[in-house]
Amino acid sequence: MLLANRDRPNKMRIEYKQMLEQQKFMVIPAGTPQEAILIAEKHRECIDLLLTDVFMPEMNGNNLADKLRVTSPNLKTLFISGYTTNIITSHEVFEDGVKFIQKPFSIKTLMSYSILAIADCAAPDSCGKVRQHTSSP
Repeated sequence: MLLANRDRPNKMRIEYKQMLEQQKFMVIPAGTPQEAILIAEKHRECIDLLLTDVFMPEMNGNNLADKLRVTSPNLKTLFISGYTTNIITSHEVFEDGVKFIQKPFSIKTLMSYSILAIADCAAPDSCGKVRQHTSSP
């Protein structure tokens, strides 16, 4: 799993990494989208999932995922953000059906959505603060 997020300082990135590693995921952290691209080029055969912030300084998470899928077309993506789905949809960052978790979230939620994303399954309907993005007509 490639973890790209913009949290300052690295505290949250380290916390997410530790939470996932405790559940037996191999996690490669990246502090910026550019770093994530370089890491993905080196490790493309062992990255099943990109866990990325929606909004980052260099590029948004969707653009990062698109760039990584050029060389890894089967890469799954799970987006995270402290912003609500209303704010994210107003910026038109996603297409329908993406997997998204709103921060803060529990390890149980992160694990559930990570597994669903890798398996390419739909998110459960009743997950409290966790929501799958859907656009309005």
